[in-house]
Amino acid sequence: MCGICGIVTLNGAPVDRDVVEAMNATLVHRGPDSDGLHLNGRVGLAARRLAIIDLAGGDQPIANEDESVHVVQNGEIYNYRELRRELESQGHRFRTQSDTEVLVHLYEEHGAGFAERLRGMFAIALWDDREQRLLLARDRFGIKPLHYRVRDGSLSFASELKALLRTPGFGREIDLDALDAYLAFGFVPGPLTIFEEARKLPPGSLLVWQQGNGENVRIEPYVSPLTAPATLRSEGEAVLADELRDRLRDSVRAHLIADVPVGVLLSGGVDSSTLVALASELSSEPVRTFTIGFQERNFDERSAARLVAERYGTDHHEVVMRPDAVALLPTMADVYDEPFADASAIPAYLVSQLARTHVKVALSGEGGDELFGGYNAYVGHRLAPVLGRVAAAARPLVERLPSSSAKASTFDWRAKHFVRSAGQSAVERHYAWRTYVPPDDRASIVLPERRSGYDPLQLLAARYAESQGRDDLTRVMDVDIGFSLVDDMLVKIDRASMANSLEVRVPILDSVIAELALALPAKLKVRGLSKKRLLKKAAEPLLPREIIRGEKKGFAIPLATWLRNELEPLTREVLSPANLRSQEYFEPDAVGRLLDSHLSGRADEGKKIWALLNFCLWYDRFAANGSRA
Repeated sequence: MCGICGIVTLNGAPVDRDVVEAMNATLVHRGPDSDGLHLNGRVGLAARRLAIIDLAGGDQPIANEDESVHVVQNGEIYNYRELRRELESQGHRFRTQSDTEVLVHLYEEHGAGFAERLRGMFAIALWDDREQRLLLARDRFGIKPLHYRVRDGSLSFASELKALLRTPGFGREIDLDALDAYLAFGFVPGPLTIFEEARKLPPGSLLVWQQGNGENVRIEPYVSPLTAPATLRSEGEAVLADELRDRLRDSVRAHLIADVPVGVLLSGGVDSSTLVALASELSSEPVRTFTIGFQERNFDERSAARLVAERYGTDHHEVVMRPDAVALLPTMADVYDEPFADASAIPAYLVSQLARTHVKVALSGEGGDELFGGYNAYVGHRLAPVLGRVAAAARPLVERLPSSSAKASTFDWRAKHFVRSAGQSAVERHYAWRTYVPPDDRASIVLPERRSGYDPLQLLAARYAESQGRDDLTRVMDVDIGFSLVDDMLVKIDRASMANSLEVRVPILDSVIAELALALPAKLKVRGLSKKRLLKKAAEPLLPREIIRGEKKGFAIPLATWLRNELEPLTREVLSPANLRSQEYFEPDAVGRLLDSHLSGRADEGKKIWALLNFCLWYDRFAANGSRA
């Protein structure tokens, strides 16, 4: 696991070593064990290394035998041993035992098609000196990040946006489309970044630049997550559950490969609990597990996590998140580079911090909800066509339900969102359910000169259109796979873990599992009020009944309550009229009304306020005049 960065000058001018080294220095948290640099005329590749495999010999950049091809990689290749044996049989000679060295030889054999052969999580930069060609590649689901910038005669790239800020002349102009999308979703969806000058490489894609193309780069997909459904040997639940359990075991076995200790981030839900169960089967010593809890009982999953830890005799560790953790908010702005309003980023950061004191690698359960149907929204999509008319008739009554903040996702919140949008199309309904700051509120909060006229619904609609011909539920789940999974869930765990120099692996997003999950009919994922049907059936022999039947909580925090109490002083300071006027993005009076409505208890406006608060904290850190980044 590493942080990578680099520059290729498009006009052939020599790369400035100081610039590449400055970029690399911003990524030290991603790789504190060593650093490396390949500098040759127009190209500079650099990496910070967190040593996981081949501790002595795996430093990067790594070259082929004649040093005509160099590569840097952030991630892990889980089938590197099989690929190495194949390449050695074809005459390739290896100097290390690392997974990264496989990449240069695989490129020699397959050219740009090398990425299709990889099983893993990765962001890769490869320079071919003979062809004067740069390739950037990102894994199928976008588990590992990669940003790039083409400007002023050079192409620069980096694992994190803050490294690109070190390139000469980087402008801090805010992309107003990205701002609108951030307020809508609580994160900046790719390929946008919050800055006009930078973009994110899409998952499952290659970026190719070659001498003679000027500033033109080619970006093309090499794989699509929602592939044509494979032929299932059986649609019987019992047979498929057995097959899924076998595939999960195979994936966990591959993800345990390391030359350092590996643990599991245990939330108490089905996904992470299944990983603990299988890792315990495959490990010769007790698995180390890590859980975060809350003082507020309705948000706390420690008791569920303990059931799994006790069943498998894990070396279990816990940390309790208290309201004073909100002091971390300015740190979160540094960690995430862009405005990021997923409130579970803080517990993700703290549990990663806990894990890093014991291990260097941890497994986590990201992807289970998107691949197997774990969100309440999916139940809503199932019910909407049946209850649409009833929902419309019941809306006046439901709208009068008192708001509650007792749980992460309360009945009144779900009911109100359902009746408001049950009659809409599937993609419009999903947009309404995923929105942080609705369009009407954005129109009143954002200053007129900062409104782009962009409709973030277009992003969801474009992804939804790609899966035409499938059923509505499968299509909205695919929207989440290519959208919120990539730029919310995976960004959250990548930045939170790497800020603590911890590698987090996500076995459920392994190709062997995804290929089965994407071939399943929706009825095997969500039926009636039942979610994750097949995954739970596969996990049933492994887990206590309380886990299989438990209510999903995740890492949600008591946001509405904290904003009205411990977090109120900071919120009032950051969202003060004076600060908002200095930033010149939001209307102070409109934000003031929103704050008064929430703090008085008249309404729960927590998600809206949280989105504004995190933008303003980020702006002061990265975009304001005299910013420190």
